[in-house]
Amino acid sequence: MEEGIGLRIAIDAMGGDLAPEEAVKGALEAAAEWPDTSFVLVGDEGRVKPLLNGQAPPNVELRHASETIGADEEPVRAVRRKKDASMVVAARMVKEGEADAMLSAGNTGALMTAGLLVVGRIPGVDRPALAQTIPSADDVGVLALDLGANADARPEHLHMYAVMGSLYRQLVHGMERPRVGLLNIGTEEGKGSELAKEAFALLSGEAGIRFTGNVEARDVLQRACDVLVCDGFSGNVMLKAFEGAAALIMGEVKQAFTKNVLTKLAAAVMMPGLRGLRRKMDYKEYGGAPLLGLSGVVVKCHGSSDARAFRNGIRQARDAVRHGLIRAIADHISGKEGSGG
Repeated sequence: MEEGIGLRIAIDAMGGDLAPEEAVKGALEAAAEWPDTSFVLVGDEGRVKPLLNGQAPPNVELRHASETIGADEEPVRAVRRKKDASMVVAARMVKEGEADAMLSAGNTGALMTAGLLVVGRIPGVDRPALAQTIPSADDVGVLALDLGANADARPEHLHMYAVMGSLYRQLVHGMERPRVGLLNIGTEEGKGSELAKEAFALLSGEAGIRFTGNVEARDVLQRACDVLVCDGFSGNVMLKAFEGAAALIMGEVKQAFTKNVLTKLAAAVMMPGLRGLRRKMDYKEYGGAPLLGLSGVVVKCHGSSDARAFRNGIRQARDAVRHGLIRAIADHISGKEGSGG
């Protein structure tokens, strides 16, 4: 699918710290940028409709949902009990073919639950993975998965993450032969836990991916690989460590350059470079994290997403649909099963 004509994307307008205002702004920006794509804002009509000021473009519509899932609610219970929650309604739209994709900045656990219980898995995928692009020194980025969908994993799960991550980078990012790395405590074969050793053996024998070996966390930001495979616990710890380090560094830089007149003058000279550094480390530039392995495109945006982050998340969802990501993953898996692989 080369164009976005006919695409329909559902947006959970009530999910996230800055909802619904920023979700609506992001949707309106996306609607202006991609007039060939339709956007459905799912949420409380009483709160969302006034934000449109009676001037919604023809490719933006509102779908009322009377309930909202809060950030602190227990995911499974909330999804099962709140059938008319904005997140659940958006997921149901994807399941029933009313929307080609959905995105939400709401409760991560609830979104993963809605993905599993409402949207459903691609046949052959045991556990979907949360994938996110981590900034790299060369601005290309590293797609890391799983970053928290499943705390525990088996070797075959990591193998499936590698396959799905490779297809995502090929189709959505246009990368011809992405290098796949396995997060580990050393680069040598035979390092790490039993999970890492067994996963290494599986990945080494997979002809459909370009496995380059183990990768240490310190080398990720230097793009030692293009797709980084890990269990959800390790991946989430790594991601939070990177986010914390980035916040600390930017805070220290700001403090250092505002000490006195001379440092402020130096900051003025270096401002273009500092802005570039901040942009490189800003999650809003990357949009969101797709849940790979579901039978529809579902993108998780950061809980504090502003309009720019929502727009970039929409771009991710749109690109995944345009390039046939779900079908490619399903075809790869069915081909493997059909050949006995």
